[in-house]
Amino acid sequence: MTGTNSRVGGTAPVPDAGRTRLGLCSVTFRRLPALEVARYAVHAGLEVIEWGADVHAPADDPSTVRAVREISDRYGLMCCSYGSYFRACPGEAAGFPAVARAAALLGARRIRVWAGGTGSGYVLPDERHGTVRRLREAARIAADHGLTLATEFHGNTLTDTVDSTLRLLDEVDADNFHTYWQPPQDVPDEEALAGLARLGDRVAAVHAFSWWPGNTRRPLAERAGLWTAALGLLDGRGLDALLEFVPGDDPEILAREASTLRQSAGQSLTRHP
Repeated sequence: MTGTNSRVGGTAPVPDAGRTRLGLCSVTFRRLPALEVARYAVHAGLEVIEWGADVHAPADDPSTVRAVREISDRYGLMCCSYGSYFRACPGEAAGFPAVARAAALLGARRIRVWAGGTGSGYVLPDERHGTVRRLREAARIAADHGLTLATEFHGNTLTDTVDSTLRLLDEVDADNFHTYWQPPQDVPDEEALAGLARLGDRVAAVHAFSWWPGNTRRPLAERAGLWTAALGLLDGRGLDALLEFVPGDDPEILAREASTLRQSAGQSLTRHP
């Protein structure tokens, strides 16, 4: 990687109230240490990061979480969210307080969670009720730490469709409980955007990537129309658009992907001395 950032010193987005904040999910580069992930992110002109709990910031390792927080602070990256793998499945509830503590240590504002482990078309009523109950309790614990929750918008969970996601948000019925959005796999752009519009202000952030067909990873520019329209729908709300799943897991193309995302958001960079 070349270049520096003078947050340790280089580029930063032009500030604008309500502007969509552009960032990175650290799981995009699971194989890299957190320090390298941060360096690539700031070199690409990104300003926020979702640190993943699986590799970079495990909830059961507070010393590592603190070290990652120090890296974020050093590079001027705001931790917008903690990418947890809490699924609200039976037996998981006891571990959520540690997840909330880790998010607080990171300085995150939000915890990403998952809505169970069964798709909405197959889940039994008792299983759905249990997932809702555990998510409601997790939201309560998160609120005690000044945090919000947002569910991954993902297959094989209760947020695998827009209808089920809206129902879940109503069932949990917590002010600090929201959802992420990402384009559903193999869904045409127009249909995906209609779903995003229906979710409306219940969306907290989006995971940005370009898959087509299936999970074939392509440059973000190959679905630039989708992302220009999606970020247009979100403009003015101060949400986060987080890059994820770049082609080949190649950190050297992150700056290119970030540039495409920035163009889709109608943003530019400014240089700092």
